[in-house]
Amino acid sequence: MSEDNNSKGLLGWIDARFPLSKMYDEHLGKYYAPKNFNFWYFFGSLALLVLVLQIVTGIFLTMHYKPDGDMAFKSVEHIMRDVDWGWLIRYLHSTGASAFFIVVYLHMFRALLYGSYQKPRELIWLFGMFIFLALMAEAFMGYLLPWGQMSYWGAQVIISLFGAVPIVGDELTLWIRGDFVVSDATLNRFFALHVVAVPIVLLMLVVMHIIALHEVGSNNPDGIDIKKTKDANGVPLDGIPFHPYYSVKDLVGVVVFLILFSVVVFFMPEMGGYFLEYANFVPANQFKTPEHIAPVWYFTPFYAILRAVPDKLLGVIAMFSAIVVLFLLPWFDRGKVRSIRYRSTSFKWLLAMLIVSFVGLGYLGALPSTGVRTLFAQIFSVGYFGFFVGLWFISKNEVTKPVPERVR
Repeated sequence: MSEDNNSKGLLGWIDARFPLSKMYDEHLGKYYAPKNFNFWYFFGSLALLVLVLQIVTGIFLTMHYKPDGDMAFKSVEHIMRDVDWGWLIRYLHSTGASAFFIVVYLHMFRALLYGSYQKPRELIWLFGMFIFLALMAEAFMGYLLPWGQMSYWGAQVIISLFGAVPIVGDELTLWIRGDFVVSDATLNRFFALHVVAVPIVLLMLVVMHIIALHEVGSNNPDGIDIKKTKDANGVPLDGIPFHPYYSVKDLVGVVVFLILFSVVVFFMPEMGGYFLEYANFVPANQFKTPEHIAPVWYFTPFYAILRAVPDKLLGVIAMFSAIVVLFLLPWFDRGKVRSIRYRSTSFKWLLAMLIVSFVGLGYLGALPSTGVRTLFAQIFSVGYFGFFVGLWFISKNEVTKPVPERVR
């Protein structure tokens, strides 16, 4: 029997017991994606790349890290100084955390541009938002693990916010910390959640996100459903197989991303204190509070909304509401047109207001609070929530441009 027949025989043996060829056809070889994907469609595959990077580097870090209040900071120093290539693994992981949020935020922005959250893709958006939520939880728990000054006090401040919840607030914060203050018990439970529980949930959500995407098909910059126009064989006329066309195209994005990522890792891993805060190079000291406590940059927009509200409980509600409204976006937008290319000027102004407000909140959230900064944070918070309110009102009777029958 020839080698080719052997390989076919093996594949047939596997296919009889596991749908390998079927999965390949459904998700790669015979999955037809719109032929007009552009730059903005790189970030989904880049998010998957960074997820793999974080899992691999995290495995190596756990081999040397000790989740103990007395040993945690020392074990990180041991990784940086004594473990072969330990400094590189740590910087890959810390830079990867910020890179993850960068590509995810850009991925979400693309969905806003082209209406990828609209019918029939609401479930894809919801899975994506649950991924975002799990990613925030994963990053927050991992943030405590270096056991530096900013890690310790940042966790202390964020966990204390749950104390604003009526009736059960004190019990809730005690349950999260496992002690009356952030301590060894907190570190242990955050380590377990960061390394085991949340990654399992995250991987499950990613699989569900991809399956849901491939079930209804990918959106495109024109916002046109390519399944409406097919040839005699049922192949979309405006679609091309994901592999090899987009798998090869994504490699270009991967190469460019890895070049930029390597520049940060090797030349500026702290990124001026935004990726790795300078206070975190000092061991945690529960008797000395840093002059200014702020979360990592990817949390600062929501932290700024929290500080913009004078009342603590209302501030916590506003902060969590800023995340909840993202889940409800498919129902805030009642428009019939997906892509920004054919939407009204009003929608474009609303989207610009959202982006300016979000970036402004992110900048203010990283700075110490002052009267003027609080005022601007309040203005930007109104702008952030104003996008969703405005979208609800304008989208129902929005005057749009004609949408072509076929993709351009």
